[in-house]
Parts: sequence; structure tokens; C-alpha cells
Amino acid sequence: MATTISYGEKNSGLQAGVVHGNVTIVQSETLNQECLRDLYATNPVDDKERIKNDKGGLLKDSYRWILDNKEFKQWQDSERNRLLWIRGDPGKGKTMLLCGVIEELTGLYGDNSSISFFFCQATDSRINSATSVLRGLIYLLVEKHPSLLHYVRARYDSAGKTLFEDVNAWNVLSTIFRDILNDPILQMTYLESSANLQIKWVVSSRNWPEITERFDIAAQLAPVSLELNEVSVSEAVNRFIQHKSHGLAKSKRYSDKTRDAVQRYLSANSQGTFLWVALVCQNLEKIRTHVLKKLKLFPSGLDALYGRMIDQVRELEDVELCKEILVIMLSVFRPITLHELTSLIQLPDDDDDDYVPLEVIIAICGSFLTLREGTVMFVYQSAKEYLLKEAFGVIFHGGIETEHNVIFSRSLDVIYKILQRDITNIKFSGRHTKYFRVPSPNLLAPVEYACLYWVDHLYACKYNATCRLSLKNREALDTFLQRKYLNWLEALSILGSLSDGIRAMKKLEGLIQEEIESVSLLEQVRDATRFIQYHRTGIENSPLQVYCSPLVFSLSKSLTRRAFQKERLYWVLKYPIVEKDWSACLQTLEGHSNEVTSIAWSRDGSRLASGSWDNTVRIWDPATGQTISTLKGHSSWVASIAWSRDGSRLASGSYDKIVRIWDPATGQTMSTLEGHSSWVTSIAWSRDGSRLASGSDDKIVQIWDPATGQISSTLEGHIRIWDPATGQTMSTLEGHSYWVRSIAWSRDGSRLASGSNDKTVRIWDPATSQTICTLIGHSKTVTSIAWSPDGSRLASGSWDNTVRIWDPATGQTISTLKGHSSWVTSITWSQDGSQLVSGSDDKTVRIWDPATGQISSTLEGHSNEVTLIAWSRDRSRLASGSNDKTIRIWDPATAPISSTLQGYSNRVTSIAWLQDGSRLASCSDDKTVRIWDTSTGQTISTLEGHSNEVTSIAWSRDGSRLASGSYDKTVRIWDPATAPISSTLEGHSNRLTSIAWSRDGSRLASGSDDHTVRIWDPATGQILSTLHTDLTSFLRSDTACFNRVYTSVGIFDANSVPLVTPMSDNFTQLERGGYGLSDDRSWITFKGLNLLWLPSEYRPASTGCFAIHATTIAIACSSKRVFFLELSTSSSIPSL
Repeated sequence: MATTISYGEKNSGLQAGVVHGNVTIVQSETLNQECLRDLYATNPVDDKERIKNDKGGLLKDSYRWILDNKEFKQWQDSERNRLLWIRGDPGKGKTMLLCGVIEELTGLYGDNSSISFFFCQATDSRINSATSVLRGLIYLLVEKHPSLLHYVRARYDSAGKTLFEDVNAWNVLSTIFRDILNDPILQMTYLESSANLQIKWVVSSRNWPEITERFDIAAQLAPVSLELNEVSVSEAVNRFIQHKSHGLAKSKRYSDKTRDAVQRYLSANSQGTFLWVALVCQNLEKIRTHVLKKLKLFPSGLDALYGRMIDQVRELEDVELCKEILVIMLSVFRPITLHELTSLIQLPDDDDDDYVPLEVIIAICGSFLTLREGTVMFVYQSAKEYLLKEAFGVIFHGGIETEHNVIFSRSLDVIYKILQRDITNIKFSGRHTKYFRVPSPNLLAPVEYACLYWVDHLYACKYNATCRLSLKNREALDTFLQRKYLNWLEALSILGSLSDGIRAMKKLEGLIQEEIESVSLLEQVRDATRFIQYHRTGIENSPLQVYCSPLVFSLSKSLTRRAFQKERLYWVLKYPIVEKDWSACLQTLEGHSNEVTSIAWSRDGSRLASGSWDNTVRIWDPATGQTISTLKGHSSWVASIAWSRDGSRLASGSYDKIVRIWDPATGQTMSTLEGHSSWVTSIAWSRDGSRLASGSDDKIVQIWDPATGQISSTLEGHIRIWDPATGQTMSTLEGHSYWVRSIAWSRDGSRLASGSNDKTVRIWDPATSQTICTLIGHSKTVTSIAWSPDGSRLASGSWDNTVRIWDPATGQTISTLKGHSSWVTSITWSQDGSQLVSGSDDKTVRIWDPATGQISSTLEGHSNEVTLIAWSRDRSRLASGSNDKTIRIWDPATAPISSTLQGYSNRVTSIAWLQDGSRLASCSDDKTVRIWDTSTGQTISTLEGHSNEVTSIAWSRDGSRLASGSYDKTVRIWDPATAPISSTLEGHSNRLTSIAWSRDGSRLASGSDDHTVRIWDPATGQILSTLHTDLTSFLRSDTACFNRVYTSVGIFDANSVPLVTPMSDNFTQLERGGYGLSDDRSWITFKGLNLLWLPSEYRPASTGCFAIHATTIAIACSSKRVFFLELSTSSSIPSL
């Protein structure tokens, strides 16, 4: 007997069972390969070979001297010298020296050593950052020892490729690197300190003061200065000169006399610099005649040689084009591809007599530039530095700001020319980025740089007169915002750079704000920024949603929505009524899979943390809405979080009774504080960060020393104020009539606010223990409170789904912020008081502008959550049920309420219209079914018999029978005229969620939480077939044909389902069709595929709040609104 465990692509989780016989375990390498592929930025082994080839090969005689060097030998043999630092000026041969050292060590130790290395290059964006170094070092170690990959996988499996690319990549990779060095394979070594003599470090650098300062304090250092080893370096350079001159003599057929003269000149003028020799020899390769005469034109010294190279450029026939290329390469923010350069430069047409291919021009500039794997970059960093410092006037005629303005203008030009709707042929609006590949040729290749950096170039030239004039004239930006903005957002989504787009728009907004004459442009940019922030999640995951959801759900007065009316979808026949103006909600942060319980700003406002019932803490970039990192470790709900004042630590308290202190930069747990006997509900740092207080359901406050993890003191005890030094109660505040849920000190400590289950907020004077004022306005429990930094405002969140802002001096409500679709769990102010953040049970975090934010609804009238909706057959009326215990009947054409049905003592769970609309049936948590006269609003009859809550009801077409489903797992069929039960259908193993009659009344379908739909013969009570499907709380047969069954997840064809016996276990997986709702309720689907993304406030409160009549969809939101959407009747999948 053995336990089998298997994973499958179609399975939602782990499967376990018992089998007899042998067990074969097959481990897939797919995830390991994906992880290694995403870790890969470059293979340092390939870089080393490229460097050697670029420099003409590795000459052993040019580096042998280092092997006999005193400091090198100390580093190699001594226990005290662990770090070898090779330093020298540009061109002294540091890179090739390291290539030689690597090859010598590899040959000496072979497989008995793990040599990992990395070559940085400032002109190559792939390999010019600290993060790139770590990725390269880890990559080589993992390739050598594949078992080490599990250290990377531990973080990669939850984060994916962004682990190696986001703002925390350096810190996270540093932690992974330390863990790898601590592995037994590498003999228990550490990055900073290690007793293991097998781990040695070699670093090379320039003689820059900032680098020297850091190495001067390093322990176990063996420094090698190339300048102090001038004799050895000069001898190595001479051997290099001998090698190069013999090579030239062979390839250019020099005489012995010419060869010797070249060698003497190079030796006399090289000044011990390899790079000078290499550059001169590179130029000699192009000279065919009068070699010695032209050789003397190359001056001694690197700077002088660069000056000569500039003179050569000025002598070229294509000098202006070559200079233009150099100027662009000096101005761009990263190396650019040949495709990108083509779009930023003005080239003659292909058929022009003056046309020269761009590759040829770059080759002419070859002493400065090189083309490597399609990317243009500077050959040497020192050449770029020389051009910026010494040749600035020669290269930049109008200054670098003028060039930035040129690149800005050309970037917008290429965006306008190239970008178009569905540029990569995705076709379907809901297709996720992970399910398609950019086709070849890549139409985005020429425009990628322009898309990412056009605003940066505009910002870099903001003091340029021409640039300022273009801002005032507005034409270029107007054209972009009104014609190409959606195309740009689509491109950014495909490039995985939508967050960069948000940053760019905010940067543009700040820039235009300085231009007083551009008020209308500022309004347009602000609207475009809100547009991208509001719809970020939908667009980021599915690029073509930019032409769908934002144009359906953006506010009606949105300038961006109005500008793109021509893009409206042909398959949306009737658009919902939406708000007129942007609400106070600046951004909605989505990512948690359960209720958000707590939120906290970092002191500088650059980060926002949130805790959730999904057991995680997330750290967000509030500017873009992007998740920076997800902190995992708690085994139960996270109830409270708090930043230390300096932002270097984040504490979280959980229902697992533990407080964790995290390093927010790496996402690692710094310490775990255990001592509470029940869940931790609240935590707070002392101002200096030396103490951490935690409150628990065990009625105890613990004060911890976060450095040691030890408890400093325990406070036991209405609201109590404690002296943390002594642990004594200073005062007790009494007054609330129910539980106190939240407390908050004003910044100056002169006032204390408390929120309670009695629906009030109280402000106290802690010195006298007296209530200063009581704030009344919430209709439910107050869950969270927070003072503004200046103490002039107090915010409170409640179970009534709202946030209220109060004037604590008067006790009056300043504003009420509405938008959450479930209760508010936590609130916090930004440091400057300009923003307020709220977390909610609707799984979202919202950022508000507390100074504004009126919000209107489509259909308003219920005083509590709308839980269900149902159309009359002729679609002239819509009924809605609510937790306010009423049913309201609406005229959807005009929005007013035609009647309100009252009488329930509990919430309404389901409603159903009779075919002619004269009667309405409803059921409730009170276990009854009611039949109403819709013209008078009076109850006709009350049907009793279920032993638990009634969840769903349905009329037969002729109105002679009414079926009801219940939590008691049964379906009951009633005679509505006489009220008795005609039959009870039993067979489901879990509660009923939905029921529907066939058109002729010969069959009845029921859906249940047991993941089945059962089809019954209502005359006999027998099960005709059992269908296996997802949970569905909406079930209706087509009025024209029972073969189609409407559910909340789509339309199913029952014709394809074979009949089975009532006891059969043969379940059939149905194929979805028509319009439906995704499992997470965030998408309207078509044939099971995502079609239209729903912003959080437009999502149904539950699957029961989603109703379809033919192609018209009605959704009731938790915000007490109902909206309608009419879609195309086409049977094919709607596309763009």
C-alpha cells in the first residue's frame, strides 16, 4: 500500500489517494527550467569569450606577471587574505587580466572548485547593475550545482520573473546568495565573513575615490594597484604590442622594417595602456598605404587619441549623420537596438542616392560604437566619458537639452506612426499576456524605447526654450492623448511596463503643472492618469481590455473616454449608466485573495503595507499600484501591521498568535516573537523603534525588545492607558456601550479616539479620562480610526462600507467616502494628510483624495446590501432583494422604484417572476417562501415546510407549480394556488444554490454546493441525470429551448449530456457557452473565456447578484447599485 500524489495542468490542487502495488515518482523539470531561464540575464562564460574575441584573444604573456605578484600569492596561499582587489585607470588591462586569472584558476583546480565570476560593462544595460552581478554569480553556481536551485525556487515560485527585476531584486538576491553560500556543498560559507579557506573573492575596479573608501576598510584584503606595478604592466603591454604588430604584419603584409617601426612607435607612446594600443591597431587595420606616416598622427595618451578619433569623424563624408548617432547614444537612458535607433534618427530614403545603411554608419563610428546582437553601444566606457567631458561642444551643437527635446519629438512621431489597435494580433479582448507570444517580426521593436522613455526626455529638457514652447503649443501632446493614448497603454501592457506608464504620466503631470498657461492640458493629463490607475489591473493582465472595460466603466465626463468614443465596442449594444465624475478613490490595489484587515503607510509615503485573511502581508508602490513584495510566513490571518519609524522594519500580528518582524527590502522574517496565548490583534512601535507593543485576544499587552525578541514587560488589565516603563495602568476610559474595536492617539498625544461596536467614535482627554465628544453617523460597527497628521481631521471606517472624515473640534462629518463593496477593515493617512487609504472585506485597498469624492449610483433605494436581482420576462421591470429585508421593483428605463415589498424579518435570498409578471415569488433565511401581488405589493400566500434557509425558487412556465431549494439539501415543489407541498426531491449532498424548470415543465434542474447540477422528473421525483460543473448560484432554462441551461458561469448545452441512473457516479464535465461570470466575479465571460473586466465596484456582491436575460446582463453590486449591460447576440467570440 502506498500514497500517490500527482499534479496535473487541469487540477486545481494536490490529489492524494491510496493504491496497491508499485509507485513510480516522476519529477518534472519544467519549473526548474523556467526558473533558470528567468534568472538568466547573461551567461558570464559567454561574456568572457566575447570579451576575449573583441580584444583579439587572450595573450598569456600579457597577464602572467600577476601569477608571480606578491599580493596575488598572498591572496592565493594565505589564510588571512580572502579578498583580492585589482585596481587601475581606464585602459590598463584589468578585464583581460581577470580573464587570465579565471582561466589559470580553472586549469589549476578544475572540478574541485566552484569558480563563479561576472564582468560588468557600463555601456551594456544587461550587465551594468549590482542586481545583474548577483544574477550572473548565482546562475553559474546553480549550473555547476543544480541542487542549489531550490534556494532560488523558494522565492521564485510565488513571485515569478519579477523576483529578479523589481525594486527589491538586489536585496532578495543578496539573501538567496547568502543562503547558497551557506549550503554544505560550499562548505558553510558566508558572504561577509567565513572561516572556510576555499572561498576567495577577486574584484577589479577603477581608482575612484568612492570605491577606494569602501575597500580601505575591508578586512582580509590583498590590494593590487596596476599603477604601483608599472614595470610589470609595461612589460605586459610590450608583449601585447609585439603580438599585435606581428599580427598586423601578417594580415597587412608589412615588411620587417615597417613591423619593427610600428612596434617601436607603439612602445614609445602607449604609456603602459592596453586600450591605447588596441585602438591604434584597430585604426591601422583600416590603413592600406603610408602606414608609418599615418601612424605618427596617433598621439600619445588615451585622451589625445580620442581627440584624434573625433577629428577623424569630422573628416568623414557622412559626418553629420555619424555625429547625430553619437549624440543620440550619449543622450539615451539605456543602450538601444538598431531598430530603435532607426526610429529616432532621420535617414535618407532607401532609393536616395545619399542612402547609406545604418550598420555601415555605425561601423564608420567604430572606434566609439559597436553593434552587438542588434544593440548599439559604446565600445568603451572611457570613450563615452571623453565625449561627454572633452568633446561636448563638438558633438552637441545646441546642448544636450536640445537633443533630449529632439528625441522626445521623434519618440512621439514614431509612436504616432507605428502604434495601432491590436498591433501584435492578440485578437481576443480577454486574452492574458501569459497566453500569447509576440509574433515575428515584432512590430513593437522600433518603438519600444520611445514608449518607455518619451516623458523622461521631455522632463530632461524642461528648461529648454523650444521644449517649453512645445508644452505651451500643446499640439504634440494633444495628438498623443486624443489619438494614441490607448494604443500606448496596449503596448506598455504587452511590454510588461504598465507601471512605468503610470510613473511617466505622473511625471508629465508634475511637469505641466509648472506651466500656468496649460491648465486645460493639465486637466487632460490628470484624467488620463486617473484612467490608467483605475483600470490598471484589467489592462495589465489583458492588453486589449484597454479598448473594452475602460470605455464601458470610466466616468461619463472622462476626457479620455470622450476622446476615444470611436473605439466603442460593436458587441456592447447598451452601455451601463456610470458616475459622472471621478470618485475620491485614486487607485484600487488588487492582489489579496481574502479580506484586507490592516494597512499602514511607510513614514516617507513611498510604500504601503497591507495585511489580509489570506495569511500574507503585501508591500505596494502606491504611485503605480504595483505589488513590490508579498511576505509569507504566518499560518493564519494577519490582523495588524506597523512600520518602524525609519521604514527599515515592518511588524505584523496574526491569528497564529505570533508577531513577525520583517525586512521589507528582502521580504525575509528578521525575528519571530512568540508569547501570546491567543491571536494578536494590534501592534505599535515606539517612536525610536527600540520597543514594540502587541495587543492580543488573551487580554494582554506585551512590550518586546525587537532586537532580542524578548518580552520587556507584560500589561494586563473599557480602554486603559499604560506606563510602558512600569507596566502600571495610568487611567481607564469608560463610556462605550459595546466592544471597543479600535483606538488611535492624536500625533501630539493630547487626544485619544476610539471606535466601537456601538456605531460611535469617541474622542477622549486622556489626562482627565473624560469624553470630549461623541461622533455619530455610522450605521454599523466602527472598525478602524485614524488621525490626520496635523490632528485636524479624524477618519473612521465601518461595517457600513463607508469611510467618514470628521472635524474633531465640532464633531461634524466633513465627508463620507463611498465605493467599497464590503465593510471597511482598516484606514490610514499619508504622511502629509493629502491621501487616505482604506482596506476592505471586498479584498481591495483604495487610495482616496479626502478633499473630494461625491459618488452617484445607477439605481439607489435599498438601505443595505443588494443580494439578488431578477428580470421580468418582458424586461420592463427588474426586482431586487436586499439585506434591508425588502424587495424593490424598478423600471430600468427610468430608474425609479415602482413598488417596495416589505414583511420579512430576515434577508431575502431569492426572487422569481411569474411568466406574465403579475406575481413575484421570494424566499428568505426565515425558511419560508412568499408569493406577492406585484400590482399592490401585498403578500398573497406564505409557504412553509423547509427546515433550513430557502436559497432559490423558480416558477414553472404555466405558473401551476413553484419549486424551491434549501440549505436542508432538498427541492420542494408547491401548488401556489393552494400552498401544499406536492413533492420533495432528495439526492443532493450539500445545500441547494439554484433551480430552473424546463420550458414544458417536464424536467427540473437544481444546482448545489456539491458541484453538481441534477435534472429531475418532477412527476416521479427521480433523478434523470447528474452533471458535474462549477458551483453555480444562478440557474435558468432557455425560454425557447431547454437544451440550453443558463448559469452564473455560462450557458450549457444539455443535449450533449447522456442520461445516467440516479445512483451513477458518472459525472459529465459540461462545456460553457454564451455569456457568464468568471469564478472570481471579476470578468464577464463568453463561452467560458474572459471577455469584459469588471472594476471592483461593478462586480456582483455574490454570484446570485448576476442575472442574464437573453443578452442583457444585470449586476447588483455590494455598493447597493444595479447596472445593466446589453451585449451582442452573435454566436462567435467577440473580438476587436
